[in-house]
Amino acid sequence: PLWVSLGTGGGGRRQKGCGGWGLEREGDPWAGREGKGDPGRRGDPWAGREGKGTRGGEGTPGPAVRGREEPWSSQPRCLTLGRWERPLLVSAGWKHRRSCGDYFQLERSQEQAPALRPPRATGRDGSFQALGVGPALVSALQSLSITQPTAVQCRAIPALLRGGNALCAAETGSGKTLAYLLPLFQKLLSRPSLGPTWPPSPRSLVLLPSRELAEQVRTVASSLGRSVGLRVREIGGGRGMASVKNQLRSDPDADLLVSTPGALCKALRKRMVRLERLYCLVLDEADTLLDPTFLDLVEEVLMQAPIAHSPKEVADQWDTKTQLVIVGATFPEGLGQLLSKVTSLGHFTTLTSQSLHHLLPHVQQKFIRIKGSDKASELLQLIKDQGPSNGALLIFCNNASTVNWLGYILDDHKIKHLRLQGQMPAAMRAGIFNTFQKGQSDVLICTDLASRGLDTSRVELVINYDFPSTLQDYLHRVGRVGRVGSKVPGTVVSFVTHRWDVDLVRKIETAARRRTSLPGMESGGLPGKRGQLRGTGIGPPGWTVSPEGFFISHTDCV
Repeated sequence: PLWVSLGTGGGGRRQKGCGGWGLEREGDPWAGREGKGDPGRRGDPWAGREGKGTRGGEGTPGPAVRGREEPWSSQPRCLTLGRWERPLLVSAGWKHRRSCGDYFQLERSQEQAPALRPPRATGRDGSFQALGVGPALVSALQSLSITQPTAVQCRAIPALLRGGNALCAAETGSGKTLAYLLPLFQKLLSRPSLGPTWPPSPRSLVLLPSRELAEQVRTVASSLGRSVGLRVREIGGGRGMASVKNQLRSDPDADLLVSTPGALCKALRKRMVRLERLYCLVLDEADTLLDPTFLDLVEEVLMQAPIAHSPKEVADQWDTKTQLVIVGATFPEGLGQLLSKVTSLGHFTTLTSQSLHHLLPHVQQKFIRIKGSDKASELLQLIKDQGPSNGALLIFCNNASTVNWLGYILDDHKIKHLRLQGQMPAAMRAGIFNTFQKGQSDVLICTDLASRGLDTSRVELVINYDFPSTLQDYLHRVGRVGRVGSKVPGTVVSFVTHRWDVDLVRKIETAARRRTSLPGMESGGLPGKRGQLRGTGIGPPGWTVSPEGFFISHTDCV
């Protein structure tokens, strides 16, 4: 992987009453005990191995797991374990009741996000214009202080401009929104508007799982669209269908419609909007859109759009079909089954970065084994240490009741904060995230509603008050810091309370020590190195690795 030098660190207990990450002042418990005690901890298992097993010589030997300064718990950054080598885990004993107070941390190995690595030699000069973006859009990007494409944009923009259905997966915070908006706008500019109709029939559609995310994408798209004369409209849930109808009547010839599945399906059933003239349909945050909550609604939308079966149908000027673009940080297992109902699976161009499903190398990640009764006091200490001048803070909980309870705790301690969870009335939810983004509050308590896609570039610390229930949720939460445009890489602190939390922590620590992707996510519908989209049946053989580190399929449109 690209982040070979990632280190891990930790293994000890925190000092009682210590507000920071202090270490107990005790000697090495294994000093002078070689050959005695636990055979798995005899001496330093990494001694004399610095520099071996590295890939490309990245990084420097250094401690990784810090705490009680036990040699067995540290792993040099440049060390890669052998295939059959069993890693020694700090979290191995965390199901024991006496493990409370232990912690370990994954040290950051680089300051820059992998998405910002400059592309290797590709024959292009690394500018948006070289990727096929027109001068008008390039000028609009410059007005937003965006001058250089990210790695995923360098690969996705030319592929989408060539036409054909596509799946694009890259790590969180890598610039995927512009990766599909720019080619979409470029195509709209090259084709004449067909004039207003009723019911309205937008020329392109972006479907997103939440109102907050839809509002964010609409804001980005509108800032670009105004500069080039394209109209962007949004319909979301919680506003009533009468207001949606009035909005569609006021401007029926929108070039781009941004919507959530529930609101769009209601509009389709009431014949307030049609999808027969779509040039492009984008499913953003596909892993959330295709979970059981939205699956039936998304399928209903796809069945009403004339999805193309080949790139030639997208390019046909007389009977243009809809280009389908699916974007996300992970792909669900049922993706292939759903797509097979609406299009041919043999003509998909699939792009995925090599950093996908890996732990972010530029984000420091700390795991604290803690009793449930101590979590609130530990949280208050972390907020106090963060201070008002050290950036914004996100606190993740697993359910709405915990969000509300924590809010009362912070109220009692006179800590200004905002809350965001899915059970809030629509009127109360409206504008909460925008208020947080504008800096009117530096603390946001939320559920996983805020973990997908939202731009949190001002956040410097994420606290998992409740440990996430899946590895996918953990990756999305970590992705709230260290994003493209963030001033600092950021830090994530996770409270590990339950025995089932420990199982996930062990998988994370194992992946960090082995420098591999998180286990169990390789078959989530993403292309493997031999050209298969595992678990979905998508993707013919013949995959190659692009110079930027992306897997790309050779289909009819490449």
